[in-house]
Amino acid sequence: MTLQAPFVLASASARRKALLEQTGFRFETVPSGIDEQAEPGLPPERLVQALALRKARHVAARRPDALTLGADTVVALAEDMLGKPDGPAEAEHMLRRLSGVTHSVYTGIALVHPPSNRTAQAAERTDVTFHTLSDAEIADYVASGSPLDKAGAYGIQDSRGPFFVRRIEGDYYNVAGLPLHRFYRITKEFFPDLLAGNAAK
Repeated sequence: MTLQAPFVLASASARRKALLEQTGFRFETVPSGIDEQAEPGLPPERLVQALALRKARHVAARRPDALTLGADTVVALAEDMLGKPDGPAEAEHMLRRLSGVTHSVYTGIALVHPPSNRTAQAAERTDVTFHTLSDAEIADYVASGSPLDKAGAYGIQDSRGPFFVRRIEGDYYNVAGLPLHRFYRITKEFFPDLLAGNAAK
């Protein structure tokens, strides 16, 4: 699948890059490097969309010829939102909180196309239930270093993350960091002229 415009992923995330590569789109990655803090009090669905749009706009200012995709993911547990842990201790704390309970993963995506002055954004929610984790399982996972760059301190797609997940309701790819179905649908709805071939129909 191709786009009739340059395409940029505004992210340094290796997992988002790998997921987008599955679609067959040709693209380049340009990390936004922005501060991922947002206004306090925003509900998770609005928060992830706001951050995704901020990332996309920041990169689009440097690549005004391209369609730019920004994304942001948070884990919501009751009233709290869990981003990336500050270090191993916070990662352990997050995993203990997620142990044995259901949480929600929200990913916001935003597409910005300066040549046509078009912007589109959306959010996806997936509910994930963890098995009860032992202290040894948590310590071993944190020691691997894998949780330290992931919202909620786990990655469903990495070597240990799948062992923790007892049930998932919604889009698996959303939990992995990029809801591919939602991305395709908003691209087709808002940028049909940029989709080559039958994909635009």
